[in-house]
Amino acid sequence: MGEYRSSDDDYDYDYDYDYYDDDDEVDFVDDDENAAELEAAVEPEIPPNSCPSSKVITKESLLAAQMEDLIRVMDLLSLKEHHARTLLIHYRWDVEKVLAVLVEYGKERLFAKAGLTIVETDDVSSSQVSSSYCCNICFDDVSLEEITTMDCGHYFCNSCWTEHFIVKINEGQSRRITCMEHKCNAICDESKIRCLVRARDSDLADKFDRFMLESYIEDNKRVKWCPSVPHCGNAIRIEVDELREVECACGLQFCFRCSYEAHSPCSCYMWDLWSKKCQDESETVNYIAVHTKHCPKCQKLVEKNGGCNLVSCICGQPFCWLCGAATGSDHTWTSIAGHSCGRYKEDREKETESAKRSLERYIHYYSRYEAHRDSSKLESKMKETMEDNIKILEECSTASSKDFVWLFNGVDRLFRSRRVLAYSYPFAYYMFDGDLFADEMTKGEREMKQNLFEDQQQQFEANIEKLSSFLDEKFHLYNEDEIKDLKLRVIALSV
Repeated sequence: MGEYRSSDDDYDYDYDYDYYDDDDEVDFVDDDENAAELEAAVEPEIPPNSCPSSKVITKESLLAAQMEDLIRVMDLLSLKEHHARTLLIHYRWDVEKVLAVLVEYGKERLFAKAGLTIVETDDVSSSQVSSSYCCNICFDDVSLEEITTMDCGHYFCNSCWTEHFIVKINEGQSRRITCMEHKCNAICDESKIRCLVRARDSDLADKFDRFMLESYIEDNKRVKWCPSVPHCGNAIRIEVDELREVECACGLQFCFRCSYEAHSPCSCYMWDLWSKKCQDESETVNYIAVHTKHCPKCQKLVEKNGGCNLVSCICGQPFCWLCGAATGSDHTWTSIAGHSCGRYKEDREKETESAKRSLERYIHYYSRYEAHRDSSKLESKMKETMEDNIKILEECSTASSKDFVWLFNGVDRLFRSRRVLAYSYPFAYYMFDGDLFADEMTKGEREMKQNLFEDQQQQFEANIEKLSSFLDEKFHLYNEDEIKDLKLRVIALSV
């Protein structure tokens, strides 16, 4: 039935791990028996996946995946393939939904909702049509061989049917082409559509077949195309509704819910806010609010480039930088002509200070987010270097072990952990800003949770950097004992 490839189900991250402190010394045993026990205990947990929760559907296995659902419905309801497909397209390829409607409303209501009509015969009887027939669409007289009858019993000439199908396919309505009869909502037989269109335009018939095949992905709530660029041609099917992040065979990890890159621990809403904040000019506006003031005459923005608080706009208007009020152009060390800043503008000072704090807070989280993203890009080259070093080891006659899966597992764990760490900063930015979850946490609770989160984040970051340094060691120059020690360190820290 086709070959699926499973992805890891390790996206529900828990920060309550046992971390090593920077000054801790980890005693990795040298005894062969104890080392084997540690290796056996921890290595199977990379990746910690007990059962597949998503499947990769390739171009080759797409038809097999579709037929799997079609056969279930065909066997259950004793239907032909095109009837089963009509049902599943209407119910978005949800076999369980089809079964639920069948049990609750019965077969007749199930078919009616999907526009499915099944009659005993597909042909026009001799009593209805003699040697010729007048088509009710074009009003031409045609022979019996030139007319086609659909499941609903309505029949028209092949030429009119073909034109109807071509228009619908070009309009993107291939999946549910209805009968031409007035007020008839029955879905036309796809085999007859294919036969008539292919006689006129084989390329369009191929396009129709592709649309029908791809409906399994585009109309299916549990299947989505991989959003890779350029597109790898694969799709992902999830087995459980609550699964959020998946991995394609091409290596791309993405959020199934929003189709953006994987962004744990951020929710889709948080990630959407963060993406827009990084792309739009919101922080430019904050910078302007902190570092510029409006000219009181022309209202253009002015940035101070000197120490004196008497500034002048390009329009010639001098004004006080402290309060923004217009002044004369003459001034001494202690006063400005025609002006005195004797009254404290509390509201304006609060607004400026608030904008400044907001900008500094954003820069704090954004700089760390970008730093870990940059580290991830640099570490992505590690796998290629590792493969070259492994080849050197395998060619070495002194290397007794040829199994280096633990290295690739460690790199995979490093990539995933680095990504989670990077996205933990936008998560913290919104979680603890006091606005998004203002109704769910008191100020005291928020401070307590923020301190706990930042402690866990700091420990998580320290161990990621340790793992990165372990994997970056020149292990191809090591002897057997040193490789064994590195192996135990990588496995233990990965877990």
